Amino acid sequence: MPTIALIALTIAVTLVVVLVIANLSSGEKKIEHKIERLYPSDDPQFLRSMGLLLGPPVVGGNRFDVLVNGDQIFPSMAEGIRSARRTITFETFIYWSGGIGEQIASALADKAREGVAVHVLLDWVGSSKMDKRYLRMLREAGAEVVLYHKPHWTGLGRMNDRTHRKLLVIDGHIGFTGGVGIADEWTGHAQDEKHWRDTHFRVEGPAVGQMQAVFMDNWVKSTGNVLHGPDYFPEIDAAGDGLAHMFSSSPSGGSDDMQLMYLMAITAATHSIQLSSAYFVPDKLTINAIVEAVKRGVKVRVITPGKRIDTHTVREASRACWGDLLAAGVEMFEYQPTMFHCKVIVVDEYLVSVGSTNFDSRSFKLNDEANLNIYDRDFARQQTAVFDRDIAQAKRITLEDWRRRPLREKIVDRVVALLDSQL
Repeated sequence: MPTIALIALTIAVTLVVVLVIANLSSGEKKIEHKIERLYPSDDPQFLRSMGLLLGPPVVGGNRFDVLVNGDQIFPSMAEGIRSARRTITFETFIYWSGGIGEQIASALADKAREGVAVHVLLDWVGSSKMDKRYLRMLREAGAEVVLYHKPHWTGLGRMNDRTHRKLLVIDGHIGFTGGVGIADEWTGHAQDEKHWRDTHFRVEGPAVGQMQAVFMDNWVKSTGNVLHGPDYFPEIDAAGDGLAHMFSSSPSGGSDDMQLMYLMAITAATHSIQLSSAYFVPDKLTINAIVEAVKRGVKVRVITPGKRIDTHTVREASRACWGDLLAAGVEMFEYQPTMFHCKVIVVDEYLVSVGSTNFDSRSFKLNDEANLNIYDRDFARQQTAVFDRDIAQAKRITLEDWRRRPLREKIVDRVVALLDSQL
């Protein structure tokens, strides 16, 4: 009997180890070598390479509106939902209980009762704080609601694969993406520490079709159902003259696409890089790319959260890797008033990349992410102005400041940095 018990214990331990390894690894080959600088960002080859390597081609005819903080973001999203006549597709990571959660659920349910086809894809982990009453409200109204990677014995190896994408598409014509989750923390105008600073973007034009395709990627994986036809993918006329493309990454295919995009953009940068990052924990390869950019004369500025952050472990891991960056001349800033949740990079006042992706290994390797790359100098200058306003409310951390950290913080930084692949 003891032998049988030992065999059973061995099998159980082996299964746990296999599941842990499966959930901590994307299963794909990683980018291991630096990307050689062959052209600057203003070379036509940069645009060509970005479009071809990342998948969807760069398309023209787009218009973009920046929405700063909840007071601008949620009314615009609600207006979009109310305007729907045929279809609404919505995918998000965070959906919590609260006033804005109920408002969005109610608006979606109203459209479903009107006969609009409403499809909602929520991450199971990210929506764990959601009032289940919202789910009932949506389903009873006729909306189709799916929880992404809800635990099931057939998907035990995918429990650590979360959809972090943030997409709302109305009638295949209007799209929203950026950093915002559906929770009261994102309401207001970042007026205090209970109301977070974030940016979202409203898009019209052919790039919205690519946003819809990204939603369909996870919808098909989750339901096996392909939504298509003119209600989801209509012919889209030009709404402006902006160039853009929407691309995605996932552990099940192209997990390194996000890191590839950042590395290519950093490598092509000639004048400036402005990075707003809620969770900034770059790996050695990315740190080296940033350091090399500074050495060739690129001005690099980074804004991250300060002490007002929702995950202090990430802040400790982030600060642990600042040494080489600060020594090279990177300007590091910590936002002071509240949690800083923006996810935007502006390169040479030309490329603006926005979406769900954090600047860390979890986003680069493990999460399902989606970013919109915009190639538009006027729009990039607008985002630089937003960046400058955020810096005015941030504290610069110098190399000397970093070196003078308390010993306890240095020890914690080093220990936490060991977990950076999961942060």
